[in-house]
Amino acid sequence: MRLSTVDLQKRLNANKSKKMPLWLTMLIALLAGASFLFALAPYGFWPLAVVSPAILYTLLLPDMSGKRAFIIGEAYGTGLWCVGAFWLYTSIHDYGDTPAWLALIMIALMGLGMGLFHGFLALLFNRVVGKQPLSFAALWILQEWLKTWLFTGFPWLFIGYAFTEQYWISSLAPVAGVFAVSFVAVLLAASMVELLRRRGGYMIATAVLLVISTSLWLINPQWTKPKGTPDLSVSLIQGNIPQDLKWLTEYQVETLEIYAALTSTEWGRDIVLWPESSIPMFQDEAVGFINEMVKMANATNTTWVTGIPYKDEAAFDPSTDKYPPFYNSVIALGAEADGLYKKQRLVPFGEYIPFEGVLDILPNLAGSQDILSYSRGSDQQSPLRVRGHNLGAAVCYEVAYPDTTRKNAINTDFLLTISNDAWFGTSAGPLQHLQMVQMRALENGRWFMRATNTGVTAIIDHKGRIIERAPQFERTVLRGDIQARVGNTPFMRAGNYPILIIIALLLLLSYLGKRSTTRAGLGK
Repeated sequence: MRLSTVDLQKRLNANKSKKMPLWLTMLIALLAGASFLFALAPYGFWPLAVVSPAILYTLLLPDMSGKRAFIIGEAYGTGLWCVGAFWLYTSIHDYGDTPAWLALIMIALMGLGMGLFHGFLALLFNRVVGKQPLSFAALWILQEWLKTWLFTGFPWLFIGYAFTEQYWISSLAPVAGVFAVSFVAVLLAASMVELLRRRGGYMIATAVLLVISTSLWLINPQWTKPKGTPDLSVSLIQGNIPQDLKWLTEYQVETLEIYAALTSTEWGRDIVLWPESSIPMFQDEAVGFINEMVKMANATNTTWVTGIPYKDEAAFDPSTDKYPPFYNSVIALGAEADGLYKKQRLVPFGEYIPFEGVLDILPNLAGSQDILSYSRGSDQQSPLRVRGHNLGAAVCYEVAYPDTTRKNAINTDFLLTISNDAWFGTSAGPLQHLQMVQMRALENGRWFMRATNTGVTAIIDHKGRIIERAPQFERTVLRGDIQARVGNTPFMRAGNYPILIIIALLLLLSYLGKRSTTRAGLGK
């Protein structure tokens, strides 16, 4: 039977009427994004890292306008960030003295802003490339990678982190980094949806990648090897200084006394490590205290490594500068120790005021960049020298950046990261942060020492496994041993280039395929 134009239009309109209401689609997308939190630490229900993107993929499959696709993606991303990064509320409200209602609005605006990444993912998936699992996974990795550098970067909530301790898939991390783990997980999610639609061909590519990752897990290749030197005894000091007191001038002496007391039983160990800014003043303001600690370290053949704000008077030119540059730094002192590391990746509005010069038009911020902002350390810094070894450093937030940590790990024997996660209280933030350190250890095949103010202080091996861990919110010392290792993982050699080249090719082929199909349809 031949349909008239009128009948055909009626059927098309009937099909459109069956489309799920936009508000319901947005709600499902919002909940799907929000649920991803429970795939990460401390919950660790990793199957949600497959289910969550699978729901978004399913919602984007029907024919729809670009506007509708964007809204669905934006809803998913908003749910992901408002719930997954809600730990920011603690620092904004509890320690930033922001009213609760305003803090919630700020979290919502952050979620909407970061949700744009998934909004544009959905738009491109709907309008530019073919709707299939490979293009969806490629676009997902593209938006994760963009979040490591665009607008200074906020590299959090990657799918791959949910699989940090699932070695049947995270064994890809030393080969191609966390983005490779994310790619396989998202591809698995979308392919399972296609399998339910009786289009199982996409599972072949997924199965091949899972066979490779599982084989790597079972074979357990040693990308790096022990250096052959004795393990080093380390003591990681957790001062548990309340955040609301940490930077008060009248509490500085007590802070130093707390760390000195905790360390008094640890002299004689190979390395004593203090957290980020554990000395809450510039080095030239704490000369007497530092000299006493160095004296004890030298007398007991101990290396002392500490976080400290560092004022670089040597780089100060009064004719051109208002103030000396200062850095969030790590310094190695005492026996067999040398070096200063200056943090490269700074927290916007926390460690520096962005848009330098532009904000001078606002009276309350005019000139504030010179006073409030830390300076960025060079990306060409030498490792610290500790006990005859090269030690790579990462300060707090910058350990979330895979490529920054990779570069800092080259030509090192082990790594450290120091942090002050007191800003985030009892939220999931510090535990998500620890999970990232585990992934960095796995990517680079290096042991990590992690000293924090309130936790989580830990020792992590080259496979990303937590060997020792201190309880949070306790004033304590974590003792253990670390192993020096040499050699480079494939990820250390090539960085993110292999996975980025792969996703670029997939997106190009998908674009050309969609274009060819569209032209063929028009030709009919």
